[in-house]
Amino acid sequence: MTASLPLAARVDLRRQPIEEVLERVEQALHVRLNRHALIRKRRSLGAPTERGTWVRIERRGFERIGLQGWNGTEAAAVLQKIAMPEWYRGMAWREPGEPVMWRADELELIASPSVGTGARVVTDPGLPEAWWTELNASLDALAEQQTPRIATPDTVTITQELVTGTLGAVFPGVADTRIERWAPAHADLTWANVMGPKFSIVDWEDWGMAPRGLDAATLWGNALAVPELADRVHRERRADLESRDGKLMSLFFLSKIVGPHACAEDPLREPARKAAEHLVAELDARGGPGSSG
Repeated sequence: MTASLPLAARVDLRRQPIEEVLERVEQALHVRLNRHALIRKRRSLGAPTERGTWVRIERRGFERIGLQGWNGTEAAAVLQKIAMPEWYRGMAWREPGEPVMWRADELELIASPSVGTGARVVTDPGLPEAWWTELNASLDALAEQQTPRIATPDTVTITQELVTGTLGAVFPGVADTRIERWAPAHADLTWANVMGPKFSIVDWEDWGMAPRGLDAATLWGNALAVPELADRVHRERRADLESRDGKLMSLFFLSKIVGPHACAEDPLREPARKAAEHLVAELDARGGPGSSG
C-alpha cells in the first residue's frame, strides 16, 4: 500500500533527517531556530527563533499544489479583523530531482499554546468567554473577505464534485448535495490550529473559498468526544451549522470518521454516527435546495 503512494506522501518528517532543511531555512531567513522546542509533524516542522518569532516549514508534493500555488500563509497576510499571527517573510525551494516543494514562513510568535495537542480534543479545555467572542468575530470577518483562492482541506482542492462524491459514497441517502453559498474559510480549523486561552488561528496554508460552514463543522466535529464542547461550538456557530450548506459540511467532516476507513477505537465514532443519522434525516425532511438558512 505505502509503495503505491507518491514519494511526497511517503515521507514523514517525524522520522526523516531534517538538519539540512533547518540549516537552509536559518541561512535564508537569517534566524536561529530553537532545536529544543522544535515540533515535528508528518509534513511540517515548527520552531521558535532567537528573535522571538516562529518559523513554520512544510514539504508538499507537486500533486498537492494546485494552480493557485501554496503560499496560503503569505496570502493570508492581507486578511483583516481576524485574530492570527502577523506574517513577516517567507521562502520556497524545490527538492533537487524530486516533484516536491519546500516552504518556510516566519511569523509572529503567539504566546498561548494550541488548545489541542492534536486535531481533536477529548477533555474540555475550559475556554474563557473572551475566547468564544474572538472566535465568532474572526470567523464572521473571514466570511466577509474576498479571494480567488480555493480552499484545500487535507491538501485537496474542495469542489462541488468532491463534496458530491464524498457524501454519495458514505451517505447515499442524501439526494441533493449542491452547495449554495461559498465563502472564505481557514479549511483546517482543528483544535490544534486554534490557540488559547487567548484566541488566535494559526496555519493558514490551505485557506480559500469553501462551502459555508466548513470551518464550523470541522471545529464542531473534532469536539464530539466532549459533548458539552461540541454543543458550545454548535450554539456559537448556529447560523452556519444549521444552514443547509452547514449540514452538508458537517456530513462531509463526519464521512472521515464513519466512512469505510473508520477506526473502531476512535472516540468520535459513536457520537459521529449518531450525529450523521440525525443530519441525514434532517436533510431528507427539508427536501430540496430552496430551504437554506
